[in-house]
Amino acid sequence: MMDLLLKPEPLTPEAFAPFGELVSVRGKPIMINNGTTERYHNLAQVTVGAAPQSGQGIISIFRAQPRTLPMSIGMMERHPLGSQAFLPSSDEPYLVLVCLGDDAPDPSTFKLFLATGEEGVNYKANCWHHPLLALNRVCDFWIVDRVGPGNNLEESFFPDDWNIRIDL
Repeated sequence: MMDLLLKPEPLTPEAFAPFGELVSVRGKPIMINNGTTERYHNLAQVTVGAAPQSGQGIISIFRAQPRTLPMSIGMMERHPLGSQAFLPSSDEPYLVLVCLGDDAPDPSTFKLFLATGEEGVNYKANCWHHPLLALNRVCDFWIVDRVGPGNNLEESFFPDDWNIRIDL
């Protein structure tokens, strides 16, 4: 039996580092295009796997339905062959739920972050994470992902006697 209530914490580069990279404009930009554009350079590393299962980087749009809180968490997923970046296209806040674990999610390492619509995340390959957690309304996200040979999706469903919930 497990009973766990998760509350969000601030999303910072340091707090998110075990799971991937924060993609935001918090750092100092490089001015380009005759000083008319700020470039926030090299914010995340895109991985697409190594041979023989190397893949191709793609960009998709995911449309996330808003979640009602509090909500129960029954599963986590990961992508063993490549990174996966989520970049919001609106300024709506959303939640990011991640954890560590080799063969399965380790509930003692759960981290719940509150992200603003001005920052995205790039999950490392093999990072356990929950599918999108939009809060207030339907939200679109640009996704940088991997396609190609091999199974790049693993899902882990929790036992029925695990009571894991998230709330603000």
